[in-house]
Amino acid sequence: MFWPMFAIALGILGIAVLGVLAVRVFLEAQRLGSQVTRATQQINTAAEGLERAATGLARSGETLR
Repeated sequence: MFWPMFAIALGILGIAVLGVLAVRVFLEAQRLGSQVTRATQQINTAAEGLERAATGLARSGETLR
């Protein structure tokens, strides 16, 4: 009777460990998603700045002709 109870206890412990690991993976995935969102916003801001600078440079180049 000891071995079946021991096997059940180990099974429950294994499920608990998997649950904790699943929660950690979920939290890390959320953090990664927020970092990707922030990086995308920074890239878009930099692209807009480059576009404004290129437009201004093109205008100043047209006046030199």
